[in-house]
Parts: sequence; structure tokens; C-alpha cells
Amino acid sequence: MGGRKNRTGQDWKLLREACTTLLDRVPELVDEHLRQLFAYSDVYARVLPYDGQWREAEEAMRIGVETITAPRDAPRRDLAYAEEAGRRRAGQGLPLDLLVHAYRNAGYLVWDALMESAGGEPERLKALMRSATMVWAAVDAQAAAASEAYRATELELRRRTDEQMQALLDALLEGRPTPGLAARAAAGLDLPEHGPYAVVVLRVERRDSRETFHRRVQDPDFRFVWRMRADCEVGVVALGAGRTLDDVAVLLDGRCPGPGGLSPVVRGLGELGHARRLAKLALRTCPPDTTGVVRLDHRMPTALVVSQPDLAQRLVSGVFGELLTLEPADRAVLLETLDAWLACEGSAGRAAGRLYCHRNTVFNRLRRLEQLTARSLSRPRDLMEMTLALDAYRLSSGVAGGT
Repeated sequence: MGGRKNRTGQDWKLLREACTTLLDRVPELVDEHLRQLFAYSDVYARVLPYDGQWREAEEAMRIGVETITAPRDAPRRDLAYAEEAGRRRAGQGLPLDLLVHAYRNAGYLVWDALMESAGGEPERLKALMRSATMVWAAVDAQAAAASEAYRATELELRRRTDEQMQALLDALLEGRPTPGLAARAAAGLDLPEHGPYAVVVLRVERRDSRETFHRRVQDPDFRFVWRMRADCEVGVVALGAGRTLDDVAVLLDGRCPGPGGLSPVVRGLGELGHARRLAKLALRTCPPDTTGVVRLDHRMPTALVVSQPDLAQRLVSGVFGELLTLEPADRAVLLETLDAWLACEGSAGRAAGRLYCHRNTVFNRLRRLEQLTARSLSRPRDLMEMTLALDAYRLSSGVAGGT
């Protein structure tokens, strides 16, 4: 507690005598201290065995009493011990308010015992009262030192826990075949080991939008756990009872900062690695200029194309070979027309409305496409090849580069 203020020689003598006498009563005071703490909250008894708490409280109280009359330039052993106690209690999980209460309670017991030691003698009482401010300032300093160390330790423990949880999540998403991994992750992430899950992979370009995006994607029927990667953000979705992938897509759509791919439902944490790969494949079916979230099971033909880049390139070359020799603007008009016609389910009139041209113009462009590709849009197999080739072309790096 420290003799940090000037005191008269007589006050010093009387205070020193009182503290010396008080040291003999420390065991008795510790007994009462722990009795009062356990009556105040049963959490104290759950944090540490009684014997361990008694030894620590006895040492803390003895150091505190000895420090009251320590020289002004002596090291603050009481503060050093308070810092150690704060770190210990944070690691043991004692709530901070109970740690501060313990210091206050010990301070009251020590002060009452000092007042009793005066034996009603006026001079001794006056000397102790003149020391009251100093004693209670020391108690406050000890509580503050313990609290500061507690908070710093708590932050460090939380950081380590977060890192451990992220490591578990990474291992799940990478599909590492580690025995007991799913069970450990379930306990650490507070998620059921078995149950319906899906994975969403988002192409996130604006990092500053992440916090706002996470606040928007909230629903009591879903539990999201997110992991930021270098080029994307991965979300594990635990589906509530009766909820479907369509519900997940609706929740995410329009709230995400970029396009996303959604995996099929898997049966537990142990299958998240497979789900992540499927979600990433679904994301690859999204053209660069889109922002929606797509389900893999709704994009299977395109997913088959993008999953085999070499074959996709051969498909583009084989189907669109002569078309690719046209001027970029001419080529773009023909492919845009094909895309619109497919999106309008083969209706030239609706495609014309989307393209702001006459329906005969749509027919003329489609006939030219058939001539350049040597394929007929009326033959199912040819139509399938042209549709897949268009997807492969739009999703290839050549599109982004304007080739």
C-alpha cells in the first residue's frame, strides 16, 4: 500500500505498531475474508480450491499490510502481486467484478482490524484516521492494477481462442482427414457436429464493406461462421429446422458485397471441405459483372464446363472457331443476341425487347451465328453445345481481357 505521503513521526510510529500487530492476525482475517466471499457468490468456490485461494489471499494481505509502512522509495510489491493475481483470475475465468469485490472486501477487513488495534485510544485513532486516505488509495491502486492486468490477459486469451477456432475452421474447410477434428470443432465453435450445413463462398473486393455486410446477414433460423481468405470470404451456414438453400440464397442475395456460390446441403461438419469446394465451383460459374448468390445445383451444366478449363477452351474453339475471328464489336453483338435469346427461352420477340431492336434483327443475327458455327439452334445437341460454349466463353479469362 506504500508510505507515499508525508506523515508525522508519531503517526508513523503508531501506524507501524498497528501494522506489526495486524500481521499476527492475517490468518484470522483471511478466514473471514473467504467466508464473506463465498457467502457473496458461489463462483469464488468454483474458480479455485479453497486451500489455493487461502494461500493466495494470505500472501496478498500480508504484502498489503507490510507495504503500508514501507519506505517511500521501496518497490510496490502489492501492485506487482495484484497484477499477477489479475492475470491468474482472468485465466481461471473469475468475472472481473468479483475480482474487484475481493480487493474491496479485503480492504475493509484490514481497515476494521487496524481500527480495532487502536483499542479506543484517541491518539491512535487520530493517527489511523489521518492515514485513511493513503490506505484506501492503496487499495484502489491494487484493484486497478489487478483489473488492468485482468483485461490485458482476457484480450490475449480471447485472441488465442479466436486463432484456435479459426484454425479448427480452416482445417474443416480444407477437408483435412484428422481424427476427432469435427468433434473438437463442434465444441470449440459451439455448433452441432451433425446436422444440415452449407457453405457459401463470396468474392469480396471491398474489405471495408465486411462489417456492414455481416450485420445485414442475420437471421434467427441460421447460424453463420465466417472466414476471410485472400480473395474471398467463406461462410459456414448451419440451417435451422425447416430452412432450405433457397432461404439462404434469399437472405444473402443483395446483402453481399460481391457474387457468391452456395454449396448443396451436407450432413455435418466433417463434410465442410467437400462443401467448400462445391461452393467455390458454383462461384466460378458467376460472370465478373454479377453480384448474386447462385446455387451449384442450379448451375450444374456451367459448373461442368468451368471445372475442366482445358476442355472448356476446346469447346469454345470448336464451336465458336470462325466467330472468334470477327471484329470484337461484331462478335459481341452476336453473342449478346444469343445470350438474350437463351435467357428469353427462345423467344425472338422478348429478346428483341431486351436488346432494343426488331425481332427480325434477332432472327438475322441468330442465322448468322448458325452459319458461322455450322450448327442449328433447332437441333437439341447443337443448342446444348452452343449454350455451353457461350458459358465457357463468358467465364474464360479471355472475356475479361476483351479478346
